[in-house]
Amino acid sequence: MNDNPFLPALARLAEIRDLATGIKLFRCEFIDKGAELHYRPGQFGFLSAIGVGESPFGLAVSAARSGGLAEFAVQRIGTVTDALHELQPGDLVGVRGPMGNCFPMDQLKGDRRIIILGGGIGLAPLRPVIQEILDHRDEYGPLELFCAARSPELLVFREEFAEWGAAPRTTMHVTVDKGNEGWTGQVGLITQVLAQVAPSPGNAVAITCGPPIMIKFVLKELDRLGFAPEQVIMTLESKMKCGLGKCGRCNVGDQYICQDGPVFRYDQVREFLEAF
Repeated sequence: MNDNPFLPALARLAEIRDLATGIKLFRCEFIDKGAELHYRPGQFGFLSAIGVGESPFGLAVSAARSGGLAEFAVQRIGTVTDALHELQPGDLVGVRGPMGNCFPMDQLKGDRRIIILGGGIGLAPLRPVIQEILDHRDEYGPLELFCAARSPELLVFREEFAEWGAAPRTTMHVTVDKGNEGWTGQVGLITQVLAQVAPSPGNAVAITCGPPIMIKFVLKELDRLGFAPEQVIMTLESKMKCGLGKCGRCNVGDQYICQDGPVFRYDQVREFLEAF
């Protein structure tokens, strides 16, 4: 990428895909081929609607599956995201990154069981982790996926669930808070499903991302199940603004989410997580 971290690289929208109600996936092809991102699962970048502004989003595809394109899942919730949702394939955007730290994929290798819990658009930054594990399945232990949303139309990456669930040594749980007329799957909060399944904390690690309220109660349930704080990893992205530790918006406790994270172990953030 550009040596100036404040200067976005120009990219063309190669594809825009509806992921869920109010959520779109943007695939960005760089105009300058030398601007291709080199990143690890968990890192984030900025996507800008030219003339309007920019916002940070977790990179939503593994580098190996990206084909050199950056992918961002964008929920329509404000000025910048409104402008992005109005764009069409072929339009130009700005991209800068990668930024932040990443999930400890090397430490996850071996026979350790990996439990991934994603809620709503929080599944987007977890998707590269899932893809990395599935693409190197023999290097990782059993995988248990919990995917949740408030309603069926808010489940992202539903078209990939069959691939994920069919992978060797992989178990899939999909639930929604409230079903609709065509929904035949499980209904219930992700914490309720987690409590029912009750995965053992023995030789396990749990990874989660979702709305802050979901993370709060998932952490409580994991604690009840016996998971130690150092066995739980999360990514915290909702408070970031500049991505460079300059604006102070993501300052929580003695850390900056954008600089020290966004990926943390629970024991690293336990003291200040209530402020998040």
